[in-house]
Amino acid sequence: MILTIRDETASGAVTNELTLDVLTEAITVRELIRSRVYQEVQDFNVRQRQGAQGGAVDFKGLVTPSDAEKTLNGVRLRTRREIDWKDQYEKACEAFERNGFFVLVDDRQAESLDEELMLRHDTAVSFVRLVPLVGG
Repeated sequence: MILTIRDETASGAVTNELTLDVLTEAITVRELIRSRVYQEVQDFNVRQRQGAQGGAVDFKGLVTPSDAEKTLNGVRLRTRREIDWKDQYEKACEAFERNGFFVLVDDRQAESLDEELMLRHDTAVSFVRLVPLVGG
């Protein structure tokens, strides 16, 4: 099954969209995050290798890699290197548990990493990042 995932702001604006191949219709939130992070890191690393002769490549991922600076279209690594998907996955799980983002599945918020989700061909999945307020 092909699953479309959207990154959204708290106001509902879509900031990124990607598709994942999912092998089963029952998946935990942890497995969903793992699949998403693995795919986006692999895609970035391939784009970066292919563009090795040209300019820097922006990373539009769930969590920001270490040694990265924010750009208009995502983040850019300060030094060209491949990103480790396992490191990104661990950061993403930690961010979920400390409410750095939440996951909506068909407009219902997932409560824990081990919550099992039942996916259908039309399931809507959104990752909503929470941005801390200035001064608070």
